[in-house]
Amino acid sequence: MKKEEKGQVIKTLEGDVDANSTFYLVDFKRMKVSQTVELRKILRKNAYSYKVVKNRLALRALSRRAPAELKPFFEKPTAIAFAAKDPIGLAKILKDYSAQGKVLAVKAGVVEGQYLAAERFDEITKLSSRDDLMARFARLMAAPLVELLRTLQAPLSNFGNLLSQLKTKKQD
Repeated sequence: MKKEEKGQVIKTLEGDVDANSTFYLVDFKRMKVSQTVELRKILRKNAYSYKVVKNRLALRALSRRAPAELKPFFEKPTAIAFAAKDPIGLAKILKDYSAQGKVLAVKAGVVEGQYLAAERFDEITKLSSRDDLMARFARLMAAPLVELLRTLQAPLSNFGNLLSQLKTKKQD
């Protein structure tokens, strides 16, 4: 690879790291080409990207942008899976795909700018998606207001029921 090509690859990878706050380093050593193509299709369909990288070029591109703990993981064949918005969704896809054929393993990663060790990867996959968590949070925030409205509405409802019963009693 020529020096100009290497510089272009480094710039592209730097741009990907800047554009995506989450990425996982993946060991794909046992994957066949057809499996890699299938994984890329799945990830692309879900708005994620997957790149096989040369370790030295990746280290140059990530030197200023990624935690120093990632450097030891660039030794064997390495690919990087990027997520711009939903890091949990990407983690679940990688875990599901790995469980199908035991062909890839997550070495480490960066989630929302924070280093993630491989041991903690399963914790990420067990979380709910960001949208689900936001919905739960909104429901928790709204619950006290709903209870307040029910409390304020109860006397009026009871008063209406009392008037209705008085009306039926007078008619008898």
